Amino acid sequence: VLFRSVKSPVFPFVRFPGVDTILGPEMKSTGEVMGGSSSFGVAFSKAQLAVGQRLPSKGTAFVSVNNDDKANLVPIARDLAELGFKLVATRGTAVHLRAYGLDVDVVFKVNEGRPNISDEIVNKKIDLVVNTPLGRESFFDDRAVRRAAMMHEVPCITTLTGAAAAVSAIRAMRQEGITVRALQDYYAGVTPEPA
Repeated sequence: VLFRSVKSPVFPFVRFPGVDTILGPEMKSTGEVMGGSSSFGVAFSKAQLAVGQRLPSKGTAFVSVNNDDKANLVPIARDLAELGFKLVATRGTAVHLRAYGLDVDVVFKVNEGRPNISDEIVNKKIDLVVNTPLGRESFFDDRAVRRAAMMHEVPCITTLTGAAAAVSAIRAMRQEGITVRALQDYYAGVTPEPA
């Protein structure tokens, strides 16, 4: 049986008010965790759980990506919709996704008025954030969205690779469920305890 492992760094962003959660070259993690399974999706979801981020199995997904990422967002957004997620996006991202036949509601950016995406996160109307920043004009808005998501424990993914992995994890959690056991038990064939 093939065993897949996903390692994830632990970042204590919540302990540092005002710090942006986007990673830079100077960032240092405070540890690492690993999730393992015969399925990549389950391994990824276990790693996310271990760092304190529970991926939702349903709800509303907010997507807002830079222009360079829009073409590659379509399959991820389509997968989220097929999993039953309601899609919400900023105007530019919504127009792009609608052109591909996806049903997407529009929400204001932070600097466009109220209620905006940060308000929606604070009011617990958003369950997952996919936000890929690029450029100075989006800096303030993206930072506010990431900070609100972190403070309200909404998973916030800042790369399309991470978003695709999250979709895989959500699908696997639904199909396979998650069990937790020690690695040595996996190799010894011990029956797992339910999570």
